[in-house]
Amino acid sequence: MKNYLIGALSILLIGSGCSKVNLYMDGESGETPALVTPEIVARIADPLNDNPFTGILEAYPCVNNSSTYYGNYVNGKLTVFNGYYTIVRGSVFGEYNREISVPAGEYNMIYWGTPKHDDPIDNSPAINVPGITNGVDMSELYFKLRANQDGTYMPTYDLVYALNSVKIGEEPLQASLTRVGVGMKVIVKQADNSIFDSSIADMSIKINGIAEKLNFYTAEPENMTKTVKFGLTRSADSTTMSNATVMMFPSAPSPLMELVVTFKDGSVHTLSQNLKDALAPNTMMTVNIVIGKIVAGDQTGDFSITNWNEENQTIDFPILN
Repeated sequence: MKNYLIGALSILLIGSGCSKVNLYMDGESGETPALVTPEIVARIADPLNDNPFTGILEAYPCVNNSSTYYGNYVNGKLTVFNGYYTIVRGSVFGEYNREISVPAGEYNMIYWGTPKHDDPIDNSPAINVPGITNGVDMSELYFKLRANQDGTYMPTYDLVYALNSVKIGEEPLQASLTRVGVGMKVIVKQADNSIFDSSIADMSIKINGIAEKLNFYTAEPENMTKTVKFGLTRSADSTTMSNATVMMFPSAPSPLMELVVTFKDGSVHTLSQNLKDALAPNTMMTVNIVIGKIVAGDQTGDFSITNWNEENQTIDFPILN
């Protein structure tokens, strides 16, 4: 999948310069400070490709050498509204972007982005976004998983992130963005490649040991105790069950993976096994599950797991009655 790349995603953001003025918060002076509004161009760089970036990019200026949110000037007034850009093939697109406009000076700049994907990806991600006010300590804010009604959690958005110091008015904005989440696609087949029995009403995956939240300032995952759940869809010929790639936060070591099969008679059977490795940031894992003939009361099978660095793992399941 061309949008899931090993290593850092690099986005170069180039800003216009202007003469330096003193940096101060709105309200500390009787007049609006001179402002700098950077122009932005973007590209994705990795060891194998150099492709223009397409997606949404947000920028959050913080006070120099701190995690305190400075804010952004809109119509000459200091507001809470961060920079927000739609970027298509490396260039800002459309007329409704909210540009960064701040006095010249040195800032800590936080970047969060959501890339657009060429390949199918889950179309119903969810996340709890923190409320932001001017002067807030961003290191105390978090992106959090959103809960389902059954105590599990939903897959998240694909998030990329960077943090650096920049001298607005003297140097360009630039950031090397890294993917902070994990992508997963699951494909289930029966050992004889036969069609799945019509008695199967639903099939889903649960991944345990997933981080509850990501720190807004550092992107570090915390509290790796949650379970993310997502459904599988039957193929047109009924020989496979799979999902469009879902994103989630990183996991604890060897997270437990569960395949939950629900039959039309109401019975539920679960096959489970710990994955060999943690789900690490900026990785994508494809899990191929090969299982014996599935009929109510008798399930057997094994997992064949392959991720980007081509590590393999086979898991033998016991018979479930």
